[in-house]
Amino acid sequence: MTRRPVLIGLIALALTALAGCGFQLRGLHQPELALSEISLSANVSPFSEEVRRTLESAGTDVVDDADLRLNLGDERLGESRLTRSDSGSRETEITLTAPFSVQRASDSAYLLNQQRLEVSTTVLLSTDDLYSVDQVRSEAIQRLRRDAANQLIDRLTALKSQ
Repeated sequence: MTRRPVLIGLIALALTALAGCGFQLRGLHQPELALSEISLSANVSPFSEEVRRTLESAGTDVVDDADLRLNLGDERLGESRLTRSDSGSRETEITLTAPFSVQRASDSAYLLNQQRLEVSTTVLLSTDDLYSVDQVRSEAIQRLRRDAANQLIDRLTALKSQ
């Protein structure tokens, strides 16, 4: 009879400790940007939306009348084969590049001019299943967009510290 309340107490203690650990880990590896707000000038695209989400998750409001304006160009995707086989699995490098610049709104002076984000990944594509090739490529491109957006946050953080 006394084992049951002790067991329930131990489970409750373990769950409480686990929940507390989860609250402490929330937000880990989230980039923090010292800019309170920035204006984003970009064509509507999956990449510009990823940049907007990343800026907002870094604590920066994206507004139209901010002191700084981020000019974001269109992303360019490139693929190059790393293996020579025409059938079966082949290793492919996917590269995403995107130009950007940062301007002051008051005098249109460039703080960062003609900069470029570039990220790449290597994926293994199989010609046996065309659906999986498209899915692997799509997931790799989404990952590249996230990485490029995080790289942009790093560059903006370095800009603010100057």
